[in-house]
Amino acid sequence: MLELLAYLHDPELVARFQRRCGLFLVEAAPLSAPAETERPRGQLRARWDHQDKNSNYKFKENGCAAGGRSRPQYEVRNWLLHFLFLISSGLGHEICYITCLPCIHWNLDPFLCRRLVNMWTVVMYVGQVMKDVLKLPRPLSPPVVKLETRVDAEYGLPSTHAMAATAISFTFLLSAPSRIQFQFEVGLLIAVTLSSLVCLSRLYTGMHSVLDVISGALISAVLLFLTYPYWETFDHFQLTSHISPVVALALPLFLSYTYPELDHYSTTRGDTTTILGVGAGCSVGYWVNEQLGQTFEPQGALPVPLPTLTANALAAGVARFLLGVTALVATRQIVKTASLQVLYSWYRVPKSDTTARRRREIEVPYKFATYTSVGLVNSILVNRVFILLGLL
Repeated sequence: MLELLAYLHDPELVARFQRRCGLFLVEAAPLSAPAETERPRGQLRARWDHQDKNSNYKFKENGCAAGGRSRPQYEVRNWLLHFLFLISSGLGHEICYITCLPCIHWNLDPFLCRRLVNMWTVVMYVGQVMKDVLKLPRPLSPPVVKLETRVDAEYGLPSTHAMAATAISFTFLLSAPSRIQFQFEVGLLIAVTLSSLVCLSRLYTGMHSVLDVISGALISAVLLFLTYPYWETFDHFQLTSHISPVVALALPLFLSYTYPELDHYSTTRGDTTTILGVGAGCSVGYWVNEQLGQTFEPQGALPVPLPTLTANALAAGVARFLLGVTALVATRQIVKTASLQVLYSWYRVPKSDTTARRRREIEVPYKFATYTSVGLVNSILVNRVFILLGLL
């Protein structure tokens, strides 16, 4: 069993997949002194191997030394697969979910959006915490080609891209039949295809081992299995209980402050706080809509037919998307700026110190306030603006 796990975690397995897909690592090109290339091969290799337990933190960036002496070089021989996997990987980023999930609220059914946000929040929190507790490294480069660098300081197992893609695809598949009419087999095919593309994209971009991806998908499947019987019970509590908004704000904030500490800075705590903030804001917003008696859910007997895609309907959908995203981006920028100014003043931090926002006492409250506000605006305000403008 241990041999199998070691095999699935082997970076050479990822490198072979990349080469099969037409992505090849080539020797790094020197940026400064030509004498660099004249070093003995053993000394060059020592620079690749100088790293902490997390394979990419601090000393390596996209397969090359972080000191600026070389730049990553790779060759793409299959551009179709290259762009397919880059786009698929983008589908798993938090910014994609924060912009795409509201579209379901604005254009299809807020009920489905609420379910997806709830499960997304749960699986992402579990996955992020597992990364920083298990502390298993990402694939080494070389032999792997790394196409992303932002999360290089994060640990690898499980792949939260795989977790989120699996959870969102199959939560939608399990929840939608009671709300809208569609062919289940087609929905199953779409769910499997999308989640598979996101999982494979994490191998192609060199960010995860096969073990990371398989573990992420399996953990999401287990979480779906364990929580599915309680979805309706939680819906009732979330929408009707008087303590629902208190729990929705207090619990995520507590989880953000108690997130596991690392010996170096990682984006995991900030990303987790972002996700928990969105979940908290949406939860409170849906509770407020229920209390006001205006949930914006489809009228009539359920499940309702899928809306006909006409030119007018498409134009209205695009208008709602552009206006809604503009509102969310503006909210994010305004609240982020204001909260950082308040926190910098409170802790007497110079405004020029951009690294201070990495401190827990600043990072957690500013991100939580920012993205809770985004969730509130999405769930409460945007649809009411659409009604005023005749878009809904």
